[in-house]
Amino acid sequence: MNIKVYVEVTTVFTSDGRMIPKSVRWEDGKEYIIDKVKDCRRVASLKAGGVGDRYTCLIQGFEKHLYYEGNNMWFMERAVVQS
Repeated sequence: MNIKVYVEVTTVFTSDGRMIPKSVRWEDGKEYIIDKVKDCRRVASLKAGGVGDRYTCLIQGFEKHLYYEGNNMWFMERAVVQS
């Protein structure tokens, strides 16, 4: 099971209006640079719930999903550790 973690995202806008995320600030305050955006598509987050634009990003060599809900809110999924 995963939960939504709302994150702060630094973005740039291209001349044709596309929004490109450049970095993510995680819940502990640490900032991660997005090395590359591989894909962007409108999907549902099946693990954490909600619908939005899913950006498939490379961050420190790992593929991560970053979601934009369309209300100026960004989130990522965090796995819940079960004991």
